[in-house]
Amino acid sequence: MPANLWPMTDSGSPQSPNPPPPKARIAAAWAVHAFTASGVVTGLLAIAALFAGDLRLALLWLGAALIIDGFDGPMARRVDVAHVVPRFDGAVLDLVIDYLTYSVIPALMVWLFALVPTGWGIPAAAYMMTTSLYCFGNRDMKTADNYFSGFPAVWNIVVLYFFIIGSPAWLNLAIIAALGILTFVPVKFIHPFRVVAARRLTLLATALWAGLTFWLVYSASPQAAPATTQPAAFWAWIAISLYFLGFCLWRTLVPARSA
Repeated sequence: MPANLWPMTDSGSPQSPNPPPPKARIAAAWAVHAFTASGVVTGLLAIAALFAGDLRLALLWLGAALIIDGFDGPMARRVDVAHVVPRFDGAVLDLVIDYLTYSVIPALMVWLFALVPTGWGIPAAAYMMTTSLYCFGNRDMKTADNYFSGFPAVWNIVVLYFFIIGSPAWLNLAIIAALGILTFVPVKFIHPFRVVAARRLTLLATALWAGLTFWLVYSASPQAAPATTQPAAFWAWIAISLYFLGFCLWRTLVPARSA
């Protein structure tokens, strides 16, 4: 826009139509981006735990990455980072880190810790990583009512269930195969922070699930399964998991009515 067509200030000098945001807001926006970026550090620590042969510790670090990913979105929307720092795409940053912590590291876990039958480690890991690429590249990943459309490549959660339940390798392989197919099927998966329906109950269930998950992983031992050592926590965790599963099935089979 030519300077002589811009709005004029009281002094007669041209005024920019979009004045820059305050420095405090710019600093806050970059702080949010830094918080998102810290997820790559927890991912690296998870990989270090894998090299050390400690699956439990690797899952705890992935849990930290999941917490970061859960809070950075609301923080970014509150600060309005897309407008405050328009030349840096926080959504792309988030997707890069999510692919590492949701797909690549869990795939390495499946392979390195033999969570599938012998000879299937590399094929299963490759399958998880390649089907995830469709999810992360899908522009219609989310529905209008903020559900995920298709399995949202949360392989970190899948491996977590393998670890806590202690499911057999052949069953793990079958579950991986089925979930990879569901990536391409418009089944609704709940986003616990974005879906409006039953939000308070879902947020409460999410908090309880997170606390129980941490306790079950932290207190796990190679000698006994959590179902044996922590039966109350384990079955409460299973019950909350069934709530999420039922909610997803309900919204898939009975879509919400449009207003």
